[in-house]
This record gives sequence, C-alpha cells and structure tokens, in this order.
Amino acid sequence: MPPIALTIAGSDPSGGAGIQADLKTFHQFGVYGEAVIALLTVQNSVRMSRVEVLPPDLVLEQLAAVLEDMPPAAAKTGALGSAEVVEAVARAAAGFTFPLVVDPVMIGKHGHPLLTEAATRIVREQLVPLAALLTPNIPEAEALSGIAIHSRDDMRRAARRLHEMGARAVLIKGGHQPGDATDLLSDAAGFREFSAPRLETRHTHGTGCTYSAAIAAGLARGLSLRDAVAKAKQFIHEAIRTSPQLGHGSGPVNHHAEVL
Repeated sequence: MPPIALTIAGSDPSGGAGIQADLKTFHQFGVYGEAVIALLTVQNSVRMSRVEVLPPDLVLEQLAAVLEDMPPAAAKTGALGSAEVVEAVARAAAGFTFPLVVDPVMIGKHGHPLLTEAATRIVREQLVPLAALLTPNIPEAEALSGIAIHSRDDMRRAARRLHEMGARAVLIKGGHQPGDATDLLSDAAGFREFSAPRLETRHTHGTGCTYSAAIAAGLARGLSLRDAVAKAKQFIHEAIRTSPQLGHGSGPVNHHAEVL
C-alpha cells in the first residue's frame, strides 16, 4: 500500500501551482495524493483574473470524506483564501494525528492576493501553532513575524519569532534574496541552511507549492524532517532547471523531474 499525502489548497487550471502541482509532486515521490479544494482561480502563466473561495462547510465536508476513509500520513495546506476557511481548517487540523506542513500562501505569482488581512491574522493565531513545519517565503515570513528581513540574521530572528508563535519547525525560503537560493530551517536541533545555485529563468510558477508538497511527500514516506527538506530542495532545484518552457509568462516547473 503506498503512503498517502493530502493537500488542502486552491486550484490552478493551468496546472502549474496549487493542488494540481501538489498532486503531480506527490505522484513523482511515489505517494498517493488526496486533494481538498479551498478555492478556485482563473489563471495561466501570464495572469490571474479571478479567485472564488469555497464555503467553509464544503471544504470541511471534503476533508471529512477523505479522513474517514483514507487518512493520510502527512498533509499540507496552500492557498486557503478567507478567514472563515482558515479558521475551519485550523479547527479540523487540531485533531490531526499526522504532520501538517503549512505553506502560508498570501500572494499569487502574478501579484493577486490569495489571503485577506483577516485571514492572515487567523493563520498567525490558529494555523501556525499547528504546523509541524511552516514554509513561508521572505515576504510571508515578514508578514507573519512582524520582522523585516534583509539578511541571514534577520531570517534567524524571524524564524525564532515564528517558533515562539507555536510552529514546531520553520523553513524560511530565501529565493527573494540575491545570490544563491538559500533556505533556512529552524527546528529542535537548531538551524540548518539548504542552498542551491540560482537559476536564471522566468519559469518558476508553482515553486512554493511544489516545494512544500515534496516535503509533505517525504514526511508521508517516513523521512525525518531534515531529510525530507533536503530531498525536496534537490527536487525543486531540478524541477526549475528542467522546466518545460510552457506558456508566455511565468511557466510551470517540471513536476516530472527526477527525485534524487
């Protein structure tokens, strides 16, 4: 029986991000994927023009259906959209017996907001404390921690603050900083950096979704957190390096990249 991983996130009809990216990544890691849709988007590699958040009760009914029949070994959240949906997911996640990777998606690749200000507050207060791993990029880490990040020391301070807010481990992704793409993991063992050479390409749509899904897949397969992050970092670097060059804007990464 294959391990099972669950994603609770938004739908991207272009297939590069959201649940579509998560399910492709789960499959590439040999994990059976389940998906609870929290919101629908109208987007492609060039634009995002519409976001429709599903009613919280519909999100919870989807979640209850998969949990009662095929409970996962790990789960992740992505774009959740509204304070009501975040609050509903947090209530359900409080009862999870498996690790939860929280990817606090706030803004889409094209600059469209995917999380309201009120929802961000609920993420901070109710979802962050349930995270086995929180995976913000630098703007998201700044919004959640209240700390401006301009250096590695700032990343460490923000990670400590997010720990104080309840996250058991924090991975701050450094892609918004110059130089190599260096991510900082803070867990019970301390700090560890994961670096990869920066790749000059515009085809990075769905990078954050894919990275967090790869970590969740590794956890579902029984890897330690640090091993899961290391393997996911290698995968996302290779997925960007071998992106299929699709679309006229920021195209998708290669979800069929080799899992090293």
